[in-house]
Amino acid sequence: MELFWYIVLMTMLAGYVILDGYDFGAGIIHLFFAKTEKDKKAITNAIGPFWDANEVWLIASGGVLFFAFPTLYASAFSGFYLPLMMILWLLIFRAIGLELRGQVQNTMWEAIWDKAFGISSLLLALFFGVALGNVVRGVNLGHVVDGVSTHEAHYFFLPLWNPSFSPHAVELGVIDWFTLLLGIISVVTLAIHGANWIIFKTNSDLNEKLKQVVFILNFVLVGLVIVSIAIWHVIEPNPFHNFIDNPLLWIFPIIMLTGLFGLFKVKTYKKHGAGFLCSSLFLFGGLTSTVASIFPKVLPSTNTVNPDLTLYSVAADEYGLNVGVYWFAIAAVLVAVYMYIQYKVFSGKMDDVGYGEH
Repeated sequence: MELFWYIVLMTMLAGYVILDGYDFGAGIIHLFFAKTEKDKKAITNAIGPFWDANEVWLIASGGVLFFAFPTLYASAFSGFYLPLMMILWLLIFRAIGLELRGQVQNTMWEAIWDKAFGISSLLLALFFGVALGNVVRGVNLGHVVDGVSTHEAHYFFLPLWNPSFSPHAVELGVIDWFTLLLGIISVVTLAIHGANWIIFKTNSDLNEKLKQVVFILNFVLVGLVIVSIAIWHVIEPNPFHNFIDNPLLWIFPIIMLTGLFGLFKVKTYKKHGAGFLCSSLFLFGGLTSTVASIFPKVLPSTNTVNPDLTLYSVAADEYGLNVGVYWFAIAAVLVAVYMYIQYKVFSGKMDDVGYGEH
């Protein structure tokens, strides 16, 4: 049952990254490319009916994590306490930026909440990429000092950064040159993803410009991906051992590369949703490839005193996992119906669906 719930959790997280990812990306586009009021409205109209529902996937993923893998939940929420609080505040400012902007018809008021929405979206994309980097790199479980574990084996705490800014330091920080690289990849990827969503859901005057933006940013993304793969050996001496032992896992990198190279044709696609499909494939393939590379570890240990946290060592009792399947089946059906209705009602272009003007 541990593997079942692990797949469920990863699927939900992948869904969150794809769905709320285009919201973050739209915010980044809004920050840098929306110069006129018409462009800004087109972007907020594109995500208006969806963004709050998309964020529910993060809450639901946290619920599954708490239920199925309580030790990992306790470890991660204590160790990453500071960045999690920062993410919470960024989510709040991003939401109120969307909701409060249209409450007062004043240029300064609108400019403040435009920046709150855009900067929060940018930093959220950065922090979620950094979070993935921390999972890949690992943490000092048990807070080992001079070869002695000073806390429980699953406990750790990280400051935002360490003086050396190195992923090999004894006293690790949340942000170092490796995790920051993954954060930058996240920002570029989600900017592409958000641009593709705007192209898909609007007939904005921005669309042709955004196709060019996607095309250029994709070259940047390819370069960053190559660099990240090259330096992965610095973090993990044998990063592809799972793929060598289980060739079926290569399906995930293939999905990632399919989406990545498909993005180069964004300017020629006749169907506006094709670019969004490609960026979704890249996100799904990239996330699953990363997860597959460290499986069954869910949080590696950077010391030799305390073992890695694996999905088997952090899982709840078998009885609880079995009972949870029945409730999950009911919830899955309800969510599927809700998502179908929502995307059916708001299918097509969103140019005439106003948002935030009340």
